[in-house]
Amino acid sequence: MALAEFNYGHGMRALWPLEDGALYLNHGTVGVTPVEVLAAQWEIKQTIEAHPARFMRCRLKPGLRAAADRVAAHLGGDGDDYVFTDNATTGTNAVLRSMDLGPGDEILVTDHTYGAVANAARYACEKAGATLVTVDIPFPIAHDDEAAAAIESGLSPDTRLAILDHVTSETGILLPLQRLVALCHDAGTRVLVDGAHAPGTVDLDIPSYGAEWYSANLHKWLFAPRGCGVLWADPRVQEDLHPAVISWRLGEGYTEEFDWTGTRDPSPFLSVPAALDFFDKIGGGLVAAHNHALAGAAARMFADRFGGQTGAPEGMISAMGLAPLPERLDASLDQAVTLRDHLARKHNIEVPIIPRSGRLWARLAAQVYCQMSDYEILADAIDAYP
Repeated sequence: MALAEFNYGHGMRALWPLEDGALYLNHGTVGVTPVEVLAAQWEIKQTIEAHPARFMRCRLKPGLRAAADRVAAHLGGDGDDYVFTDNATTGTNAVLRSMDLGPGDEILVTDHTYGAVANAARYACEKAGATLVTVDIPFPIAHDDEAAAAIESGLSPDTRLAILDHVTSETGILLPLQRLVALCHDAGTRVLVDGAHAPGTVDLDIPSYGAEWYSANLHKWLFAPRGCGVLWADPRVQEDLHPAVISWRLGEGYTEEFDWTGTRDPSPFLSVPAALDFFDKIGGGLVAAHNHALAGAAARMFADRFGGQTGAPEGMISAMGLAPLPERLDASLDQAVTLRDHLARKHNIEVPIIPRSGRLWARLAAQVYCQMSDYEILADAIDAYP
């Protein structure tokens, strides 16, 4: 099966409920749920509401475990090692809240760590009297070695946990995860991976990376309804792992505790099989290949037009490329917000604008409903900006 067999580009837009006329170049932030997955979710909601108490008591647990098995078939490993969370940050909080930290302990993050995750790590350290260590990964980045050197520089005998991005959220860098995990383990440090942007953009076998925990989203690039994350945990660390919300199943085991944290809408989790069916139907691995190539080409086009370099070489991105904007623009947060709002209001273009390393950048997300002309329209709008 080849890319040419799929009408990727604007011919795919009808499969998503996107607003007519909107230029949506920001799939990475909260995802966009396909129409047929929304329909599957609605059917699940109707089934639940026909007899909610019976569903929650008799059908929820088997449904969650069946969905987890589908996740494992796609992301690697065993279904019993996966539990569902509202999002990757929720999974990260569960790990941090479960750690027995104390004074003198350190948690390592980077200056590319997602802000919410960095806040969770800071909170855990402050409560325990531990220290949060932040290392800087160069940006733009030129080679894996730069990331490895940064992580290695921050490790110490006191580092209890390293939080590593698989794909950095703001900057879209695909980090050499297996290499970084090995560095941490050589230093005696456990690893929690923030894989929010990896499922659907990277060919994953999560257990093979060797980390203790891997927290991810399925509602971004794998088309699940919003509010659907997963947490994978190595069996060796499951006994001491608990959800951030402690509820009725405390002490009954890993999947029992996470499968019931109180009354909530389970339909995003139960819709995962429909989302994975949709992903396979529109090309499976070809989706990631298309998005990778398009994001890289779009970022290079911006670099050629406005000067400078892309945020990372093509081998270090997945489905998002950081593209440099004209140097005449003030590289401040205020200017970034103003430009983003201008693009949204005047041109109906949705794209993150990021100030970093003395310049403004556009984070160009690529999804199969996008095509190169979209990024050219964006470049023209930025070029015409006062």
